[in-house]
Amino acid sequence: MSNVKRGLLQKVLHAVERAGNALPHPAILFLGLAGAVVLLSAVVAALDVTALHPVKKTVIVPVNLLSVTGLHLIISDMVKNFAGFAPLGTVLVAMLGFSIAEKSGLLSTMLRMVVLNAPRALLVPAVLAAGVLSHTAGDVGYILLIPLAAMAFHSAGLNPLAGLAVCFAGVSGGFAANILLSTADPLLAGITQEASRIIDPKYTVSPVVNWYFMATSSFLIVGVGTLVANRVTIPFLGAYTGAAPRASLERLTPDERRGLRWAGAAVALLTLLLLAGLVPADGFLRDPKSPDVLHSPVLKGVVAVIFIFGAVSGLAYGWASRSFKRQEDVVAAMQDGMVTMAPYLVLVFFAAQFIALFNASNIGLILAVHGSEALKSLGLGPAPLMIGFILLTCVLDIFMGSASAKWALMAPVFVPMFMLLGTSPELTQASYRVGDSVINIVSPLMSYFPLILAFANKYEPDAKVGTVLALMIPYSFFFLLAWSALLYVWMALDLPLGPGASMRYLIAP
Repeated sequence: MSNVKRGLLQKVLHAVERAGNALPHPAILFLGLAGAVVLLSAVVAALDVTALHPVKKTVIVPVNLLSVTGLHLIISDMVKNFAGFAPLGTVLVAMLGFSIAEKSGLLSTMLRMVVLNAPRALLVPAVLAAGVLSHTAGDVGYILLIPLAAMAFHSAGLNPLAGLAVCFAGVSGGFAANILLSTADPLLAGITQEASRIIDPKYTVSPVVNWYFMATSSFLIVGVGTLVANRVTIPFLGAYTGAAPRASLERLTPDERRGLRWAGAAVALLTLLLLAGLVPADGFLRDPKSPDVLHSPVLKGVVAVIFIFGAVSGLAYGWASRSFKRQEDVVAAMQDGMVTMAPYLVLVFFAAQFIALFNASNIGLILAVHGSEALKSLGLGPAPLMIGFILLTCVLDIFMGSASAKWALMAPVFVPMFMLLGTSPELTQASYRVGDSVINIVSPLMSYFPLILAFANKYEPDAKVGTVLALMIPYSFFFLLAWSALLYVWMALDLPLGPGASMRYLIAP
């Protein structure tokens, strides 16, 4: 690997790194953008730029925020903007449940079990599947599973860097794909909902709107990743000749096995209760006024369901495995989870102000109307538009790694713009998630990239950024091709992206 020629690549990487490092912290970036919106609103108002509302047929007039009225609005609505930001409460509630499951050791034990029990022939797909499932456990995939996968490959006689690359591809390259819901689902859905209400004030976006597509994408990531690993990565690396000794993977202890059995029983019981309440037409979890499943309290309150499943399974594992010995341990687990959310809270405060001011200025609505008219004149169909949007997201992802921060920046512009072209917010969000995921593994500015490089240095001390990129570019490229193709087929067949989530948005007459 040290002999790989990467002169031009290294120059490009240095240029990208310099450009990315020039960007401020996302929180400061949103503060600056909020200030820019205030100034821009004054300019747009002075130029008297207007647009005709496509639904109400009224003239949209820009609101000058650089005025006494604007100052009053900024001061009076600052707290409301933060507290009323749609993703805030949903993410915090879901995180409380995940914190119990994570701190009890349940999630890490489950991932270890998957890797430990996989025969060598199935090691690659097992690691990829574990990486995809690890999204439910937050950052545990990066911190625990990736080094564990490198150890597993090494113990199986394969190059440990291949294990690192395979797992990194599953955890980060397939970030959006998951059979189970994660905290990213309510987070992104909340931002999408805020953006969609620029056009439709009553529009709602559920955390499960991309579930069907993303669950199917899980199998795509495992399949494509397995082909790339077996045809490209493993042959390219060859046998490992480094000095790192083989380490035996630690088997599950009796306490851990007992904990898994109790957690499994708890999940099975909760699942039976859900089915008992949803399957019968008069089930206790259906709304008598709207008895279909799509309008049931379960889907409306899916974040509460996530919390309950995470908390109950984590409690069952914690007590059975003795990782929780006192009730204070459970409270401490939730408190630790909230501590990890501190950076998110700071980011959300400034992102919420930016989105609120952007909406209040009417700039987003005016831009959406004129932008949709320009795109409509090009005569592009929905599929080319979405593919182009995926590619744009890929470019932005190189410079801005945070999925939520980037979506908070892009959604207020593109969600309403595509709505005016008949594309649903759910489809725009799904397209964004594809583009955001595939570039993670080849962006040196991605927050966990230095950690991945540190793991690689354990087995190859001379490994540098180019080393990791040489391993990950094939995954990124083929994930992008296959995932875009899957979205294209999904659109061609007009399949629902999730429960009650269609491809089209129909503007009310």
